[in-house]
Amino acid sequence: MSRPTPLSGFPELLPAQRLVEQQVIDRLRQTFELHGFAPVETRAAEPLEQLLRKGEIDNEVYVLRRLHADPAERVDEASTLGLHYDLTVPFARYVLENAGRLDFPFRRYQIQKVWRGERPQEGRYREFTQADIDIVARDGLPFHHDVEVARVMSEGLDAFAFLPPLRMQVNNRRLIEGFYRGIGVTDPTAVMRVVDKLDKVGAGVTAATLRDEVGLDHTQVDKCLAFAAVRTADSSFVDRVRALGVRDPLLEQGLAELVAVVDGAAAVVTGRVQVEADLSFTRGLDYYTGTVFETRMAGFEGLGSVCSGGRYDALASDGRTTYPGVGISLGVSRLLLPLLGRGVITASRAVPSAVLVALVDEESRAGSDDLAQSLRARGIATEVAASAQKYGRQIRYAERRGIPYVWFPAAEDGGRHEVKDIRSGEQVDADPATWTPPLEDLHPQVISKEPSQ
Repeated sequence: MSRPTPLSGFPELLPAQRLVEQQVIDRLRQTFELHGFAPVETRAAEPLEQLLRKGEIDNEVYVLRRLHADPAERVDEASTLGLHYDLTVPFARYVLENAGRLDFPFRRYQIQKVWRGERPQEGRYREFTQADIDIVARDGLPFHHDVEVARVMSEGLDAFAFLPPLRMQVNNRRLIEGFYRGIGVTDPTAVMRVVDKLDKVGAGVTAATLRDEVGLDHTQVDKCLAFAAVRTADSSFVDRVRALGVRDPLLEQGLAELVAVVDGAAAVVTGRVQVEADLSFTRGLDYYTGTVFETRMAGFEGLGSVCSGGRYDALASDGRTTYPGVGISLGVSRLLLPLLGRGVITASRAVPSAVLVALVDEESRAGSDDLAQSLRARGIATEVAASAQKYGRQIRYAERRGIPYVWFPAAEDGGRHEVKDIRSGEQVDADPATWTPPLEDLHPQVISKEPSQ
């Protein structure tokens, strides 16, 4: 068999990289649960008609078909299945199916794989992991939940000291629509779509498009560009917007909501995450109706947003009841894989083991196994040497694997157990019933390194 080649867009991690990903996921899960979010996992496949109901990414869905399916079998969207491309569409279906068994407002987190058939590149993969939180209610969802999801995700990201600084940008669709209405725009959505591409095409192209395709006059265009230029790390954006001389009730509601989100999220972070009001983006998906989020990572702005979301006042509906929600999604793979690939972060070792129990000879393996089990019973990850080589070779084996400690069992004639820190060379007597490594050695740590060139 020839050597296999990697499958583009389907990343596989080495053990040290996977340990980093697991630690990030575990910490996110811990943060979400501390705030009362319940875990959910939805099926990987959904009916194609459900996945395509928004009509936006029909070319990105992986369609499922049995290998030995009858070629004459009729295929349509109602009977065809596709892999989900995000976690929001399956969650909306989940809410409708289980509404009678859920308590509202329903608070869920979901950390799961998703699939998109797009062109692979750094930050964009065909198989990747997302971490979502959402709060969903029946008929009406109080605004304070917008503030809550921003605080929870900001708190989760702020815990990762090994990440580059993150900038969480917050805006509000009501604020945007109210401003555009206040300057006399008859089709605010058309203006939103154009301005949302401002950072990609520049002010000149944006202005020309607003004039030539949307039909705005020069005064309206200037107001739109001045509005989109507002960015502040506090509530001072309110004064800057009002200085533009625009008045509208929806604008005032949006300003008040955005102040609450920016101030609320900023109150829980310590510097890793900078929360700012940014009036230049709208989020392209049509179902956002209020607060919107995007997050960019310093030095990796080309990845686009690594964490985004917002409020949707019609997440799901069965024709009688509407379920509004607010949520935010972290692209775990988009966040971590570029850092891992460039060597910016790694794990302090590639195995969970903190201790290698040395083997005197094969006849004593049972004793070494018992000793290892006593350490494991106290939460110390331990393995036994693979073979009874000379101690020097067993130490080198531990060193290659990154295991920091080697345990030398006591001799049968009543000697003492000893444990050696193979990094410093220090070797001390140890009692298997009480000894424990320092906290930083108990589990692999995520460490920052100089990026590989």
